[in-house]
Amino acid sequence: MNERILIADDHYVVRAGTALVLESVYPKTNIDFAENYDQVKEHISNHNYDLLLLDIDMPGTQYKKMVSELKSIQKNLKILVFSGHGKDVAIQYIREGAEGYLNKQSSKEEIREAVRSVIQKGYYYPSELIGLIVQNKKSNPVEKLSTREYEIFKLLAQGSGNLEIANKLDIQMSTVSTYKKRIFKKLNVSNIAELIKVYETMH
Repeated sequence: MNERILIADDHYVVRAGTALVLESVYPKTNIDFAENYDQVKEHISNHNYDLLLLDIDMPGTQYKKMVSELKSIQKNLKILVFSGHGKDVAIQYIREGAEGYLNKQSSKEEIREAVRSVIQKGYYYPSELIGLIVQNKKSNPVEKLSTREYEIFKLLAQGSGNLEIANKLDIQMSTVSTYKKRIFKKLNVSNIAELIKVYETMH
C-alpha cells in the first residue's frame, strides 16, 4: 500500500500512536498530521488523500458540517470519524456522508481493520452500528426505484461495471449510464461507495 493518510487530532499521543499502528501494517504509507481543523483544510487543499482519520473535537471543529465541507474540497475523500463519542454521534456523521466510525478506545486490530476496510471497500461500520443505521433511516430510499432501476442498483452494488451490466441486461452502455444517474439521484448518493452503503444496510 502506497496510500496517503491524514491523521487529524489535537493530541500528540493519539497521532503518534495511530501512526505507529498503521506503519506496522503498511510501511509504505505516507502519513501526514493535522492538529486543528484549519490544518486539515490546508492539507486537503494541497494533497490528495486516500483516507482522513478525523477527530471531531479538535480546535476549530465544525462538527457535522466538516464532512460535507471537506468533501467539497476533495470530492473522493474517504473520512473515518475517530472519536471517543458513542454510537449515537457516530450515526449522525455517517448520515452526513462519512465512510465510517472508529472509537478511540479501539484495539490495534480494530484500527488496522477499519483503515483497511475504508481503503479497500470504501466504508467501515462496526457491526453494532449497522442495525442503528437501518433504524435511523426514516424511509427506505430503495422503494423509490423502479424494477429495472433496482436491478441495475443491485448489479452496481455487487461490483458490476457499466459494460458488464449492458451485456447482462442486453441494453446499451448509454442506457446504463442514464439509469445510473437516475439511481444516484433517487438514493441521494454521489458515488458507488455510498450506493454500496445503502445496499449493505438492506442485508
